[in-house]
Amino acid sequence: MMMDGCRLIMSVIIPPVGVFLQVGFGLQFWINIVLTLLGYIPGLVHAVWVIARHK
Repeated sequence: MMMDGCRLIMSVIIPPVGVFLQVGFGLQFWINIVLTLLGYIPGLVHAVWVIARHK
């Protein structure tokens, strides 16, 4: 539970870091890198979705 909070905080600051902490260097991480480069908000939404889905 506390790790999810830390991941969410990291996702708000730097979305790819939160995704990395959740799934490592997988496909979701690279998708999040691309989305974050296209815009902060898409990367943030994707990061929160990945963290919420992978419990």
